Formats: sequence, C-alpha cells, structure tokens
Amino acid sequence: MGTKGGDRERVYKTVKDSNVYAVISPQMGKQVVAFLAAMEIMAKQFLGAFSGYSLQVMESHQASKLDISGTAKAVISCFQKLGVSFELDQIQQIQDPKQQVEMVGVLEEYLNGHAFHMYHLTSPDQTVSFEFQHNVCGRSIYAESTVDATIFLAKKIQSGAEQRIYNMIDVLREGNMR
Repeated sequence: MGTKGGDRERVYKTVKDSNVYAVISPQMGKQVVAFLAAMEIMAKQFLGAFSGYSLQVMESHQASKLDISGTAKAVISCFQKLGVSFELDQIQQIQDPKQQVEMVGVLEEYLNGHAFHMYHLTSPDQTVSFEFQHNVCGRSIYAESTVDATIFLAKKIQSGAEQRIYNMIDVLREGNMR
C-alpha cells in the first residue's frame, strides 16, 4: 500500500485490526527507498558532517502535485542532521510544464508523471560542492517495486510469519528482488 497522504496511524490501525499482511510505505520505489535509507544511515553516523554548507533543493513533479514531496522532506531532514540549515520554503518547485521541459529536462511524454529531485550542497568558502539527484520518469519504478513487495508478502504468508505489517525497507533487506 503506497500512500503519501491521509492519516498514517489510522491506516496502520485498520490493517492491524484486519489481521492481514501488508507492506505500507510512503515511497514504493525500491531504489528511492534505498537512497533514503543510505541518507538516514549517513545522517545518524556523521552528525554535523556538512555543518556550514549551504543547500539548494529543486524538485519537479507533474502539475497536479501541489505539495512538497515526502521524499524531499526526508532527504532534507537528513541534511539538517548533517548540520545544514535549510527550511522547506526554500525548495524551488518547478511546476510549469514549459520550465519542466526546458530547465529541468523532463521529456514531454512524462510531464503527467515524473519526480525529479536535485540537492546541491556548497561549502562555506564555495570551494567544495556535492550533488545528489534522482529523476523518475513514468510509473514503472513504482509498479516494479510493488510487484517485489507482493512477492515478499506472498512468501511471508506462505511461511506463516507472525509479523504482518512491513515497509519497503523490510522488502529491501530481504533481497531476492527482480
């Protein structure tokens, strides 16, 4: 169940009370989940490593998505733990289709379904920079990862696993993905 909105506690309670097996995750794209997990590990192990660095964040999504992505919020939270001062209202959101094509590089056929994120860090003296970028065109990453999650759940059901609610990190840790 990939869901970014709604009442997360209610979703978990409903699934738990239903006594069914489920993978619940705000991000279903396994490669994006792996990137987020790596960022979280770095943030926990290297607190303050980027203190004093400035951060620029740009994201582009289909015009119908009006809010800041949960992915960007999670990555920014990691950078904040790494010592970067940054507020969500500093994110440059590109929602104009013409700019998405010309400035961001989104192919026209993906204007209605894309997620481009760029994080650019610069040292205080501007002699060092780092860039992290992940671009998704279309929906295949989510579909493929949902198939992996379904296979994962089928194995859990077949083995009679006591735990019933999982997330995409659990799917990644299990391995055996296509």
